[in-house]
Amino acid sequence: MIGFKQIKAIPKTGREILTNNGLNTQYSLLDFWRWSVSDILSNATRGRFAEFIVGTVIGLNPENLRDEWGAYDLTTEDGIKIEVKSAAYIQSWNQKKISTISFSIKPARYWDSGTNMLHGKPKRHADIYVFCHLKHKDKNTIDPLKMEQWDFYILPTYRLDNYKRSQSSITINSLQKLTEPRKYAELNFEIIKAYEEQKNTG
Repeated sequence: MIGFKQIKAIPKTGREILTNNGLNTQYSLLDFWRWSVSDILSNATRGRFAEFIVGTVIGLNPENLRDEWGAYDLTTEDGIKIEVKSAAYIQSWNQKKISTISFSIKPARYWDSGTNMLHGKPKRHADIYVFCHLKHKDKNTIDPLKMEQWDFYILPTYRLDNYKRSQSSITINSLQKLTEPRKYAELNFEIIKAYEEQKNTG
């Protein structure tokens, strides 16, 4: 059986040009990025953007590219493993009412991209969870780039493991019973605080 090594992506600048038989087209990689991910309200893109937001407070290095298949979303320089979840009242499609806020917390098996295999029993692999809630409710003024339109809920993973109501999802109301909403400027401190709480349960 022939095996194939994992392809390691390298950072791009956006100036890279699409070519055809060695000849440049009129389109660049930046054009693709603008076309594909400008709608940061869409569910898939908002989720990745939420990861980036949390990354900005822990000193994310853009040269270390996002791992699509990682067991968790982010790692701090001190080795804190972070899972990021996002939800929003306002969506990019037409709505008759604002969305109900619920976050997935379902345990999962770890997929190793190097071996192309799932490992172990389903579990939560991160040390802490950061729930990013885009709380703004006005479709005319919503802007995910404005950090004041977000609330952040930070929990050590053991508290989710002990959550009795559900092991697959958690509503905003249940989350608010477990912790308080935090602002962007408080994120780094609260991440460290939650990690210390997680460590003390071991």
